[in-house]
Order: sequence, then C-alpha cells, then structure tokens
Amino acid sequence: MKISFMGLFVAACLAGYAQQPAAAPSAAEQPAANTTPSIDTVSPSNGKVGTVITATGQNLQKASVAKVYLTDDKTDLQVDVTEQTATTIKFKIPDKAAGRMSLMVLTQEKDPKLMVLPVKVTIDD
Repeated sequence: MKISFMGLFVAACLAGYAQQPAAAPSAAEQPAANTTPSIDTVSPSNGKVGTVITATGQNLQKASVAKVYLTDDKTDLQVDVTEQTATTIKFKIPDKAAGRMSLMVLTQEKDPKLMVLPVKVTIDD
C-alpha cells in the first residue's frame, strides 16, 4: 500500500483543523444586551410637591434614560432628577403634580421612546 506525502499532509491538516476550537461569534452576531429601563419600586410611594422620590429598577443610567416624567395620561410633568445610577433614579415631585401619577421615561436610544412604567406615586395636598 503506497501512501503519498501529499495524502499524509492533507490528512494531517484536516485532523488539525477539526481539533481547533470554534471561533467566538462576532459582536454583530451576538444578541444585543437588554437596555430597556424598568422600575420595580418607588419609595416613598407618596409625598408632597418637592418630596424626593427614589425609583429602583434596572437600566436606569443616563445612557438608557434621557428624561423622567410623572403622568396622569392627560398631563406629563418633567421631574427634576437629583441622582441617577444604573439601578436608581432620585427625583423631586414637581409643582402642578396632583393625584396619583405614573412614572414615564424617555429612552436614550437611536429611536427614543416614551415608556409609561407600572409604578405610581400619589401626590399629597
């Protein structure tokens, strides 16, 4: 049985190729990280105008949240954010806020969106 040098070379190359680890997916192939803001709780859940409220959740950093509002589905009031991290946003209840209002954020994306979040703040008289 004759085995040529070229045949051995090809077989060795194929065996070496088969043992190489698979390449990691490129950045374009990897799923995008979820940067959608979410708020789980607010504390305190009620207060007067000027009270500082702490909203706690995920993806709340400035790179994800451009602006924060209180809304009653008729009136949207931008709040004064006093502190903002990836997990908390602290803000003051603005003048003209009244009743029970939902938090709404303007996302910081290529196509910004207003998102009404499932947490509410009650403004005391």
